Amino acid sequence: MKKSLVILTCLLATFSLAAQNKTLPVANVKSPDGQSISVKDLAPEGKITVFSFWATWCKPCIAELDAIKDLYPDWKEKYNVEFVAVSIDDARTLARVKTFATNKGWEYTIVTDASKEFQTAMNVSNPPLTVVVNQKGEIIFEHLGYTSGNELELEEKIIEAHKK
Repeated sequence: MKKSLVILTCLLATFSLAAQNKTLPVANVKSPDGQSISVKDLAPEGKITVFSFWATWCKPCIAELDAIKDLYPDWKEKYNVEFVAVSIDDARTLARVKTFATNKGWEYTIVTDASKEFQTAMNVSNPPLTVVVNQKGEIIFEHLGYTSGNELELEEKIIEAHKK
């Protein structure tokens, strides 16, 4: 048990370090109406952008997005944050994404990545993965998985970026 914990801690530390000085890849996603959008256009210079990779079948993803839903309006106002929920649903479940997000009341920018272009470029193997991009377009934080309270850590990273 202790050995597993040590390995997990090392992996998380490595993962956190890997996020430093990394920029968004050149990749495209689609709007709910099928328009192609450059990922870089979703994270304009001068704005903090949070990307959350999720899927309609992923319970931790849904829990995370639900937890952030009530915090997001304040984040947007206080820190000039844009939140982009990137669905990695495949062709079988892709048609449900727009309705699912609407029914949840999520006011995020919703995009899809059925082609897996962005997902592959970001090395996302399992959602949820949350990524914070600062005003200079640098990835300053990546977090894999979700447990209750992670949204508070996310807010801390947003505050740090906002202060710079």
